[in-house]
Amino acid sequence: MRNTQRYQVEKANSLWQIYQTVPFLKVMKNFIIIQLARYTPFLGIKNWLYRTFLRMKVGDKAAFALMVMVDIMFPEKISVGKNSVIGYNTTILAHEYLIKEYRLGEVIIGSNVMIGANSTILPGVTIGDGAIVSAGTLVHKDVPQGSFVGGNPMKIIYTKEEMEERLRKDEFFKG
Repeated sequence: MRNTQRYQVEKANSLWQIYQTVPFLKVMKNFIIIQLARYTPFLGIKNWLYRTFLRMKVGDKAAFALMVMVDIMFPEKISVGKNSVIGYNTTILAHEYLIKEYRLGEVIIGSNVMIGANSTILPGVTIGDGAIVSAGTLVHKDVPQGSFVGGNPMKIIYTKEEMEERLRKDEFFKG
């Protein structure tokens, strides 16, 4: 189960009540910053924009590829560890607006994590240090550190121990 806070709404669906949950000016500011960051080819500038204007926690040498879309409403709930790579066109969500409720959750991406292109990370998940997320994966639950996951629904392809064994075998055959 993802770690999210749930907020019930009445009357219309929660998206119709968006500006009761997040200020309009915050959304506009975030939209402009996120669009600048999505298209800039300079990784250091992206990280500076995310840290300075969106209050995201971004580790040293973290790399956001072109077109990465971070949560526009609550980017401050996203943290990315050092030396991680977020692949092309990945979406990282910290909110979900549903019919009768909306949910908010921290997204914690560890250090030395590789997220493949076109992945979607849902609110309330933690991706452990050294994990690999295959391209096109829907990350709907926590990813154990060092594991290799992929698919929709996401499944563990290799555990940390299986990955270490594969690397040992590769080194043996190269040797």
